Amino acid sequence: MPQPLPRPGPDARLFTGPRGGRISTAVLRDATHWDNVVIRLGHEHLRRHDLRHTGLTWFTDAVVPVHVLRRLAGHGSLMTTQRYLHPDVHKITAAGAAHTHTSARSAPRSLPSPIVMTR
Repeated sequence: MPQPLPRPGPDARLFTGPRGGRISTAVLRDATHWDNVVIRLGHEHLRRHDLRHTGLTWFTDAVVPVHVLRRLAGHGSLMTTQRYLHPDVHKITAAGAAHTHTSARSAPRSLPSPIVMTR
């Protein structure tokens, strides 16, 4: 009877290289034909690491808390994680418009007169 495989720990790699170790960026680039794909798509400037920025930004847009993203990305600091996040300007504008204090509907039609101090 076959023995069940041991359960990996929480820090175990999901994928391993051909010899069971870490997958190098060169192996990943070659296995995915990265250089050819990005050229055909017209995105020669795109780096594989850019996908990490995109993925973390999408998680943020899906309202995953930043402290969870920090753990997911393996960052030691929230500041590092925040550098990976690139919110869409339209989402920022929509967030401002949705807030009662910043929406155009609640803004005063004119500013109040300045207060002049006299002696």
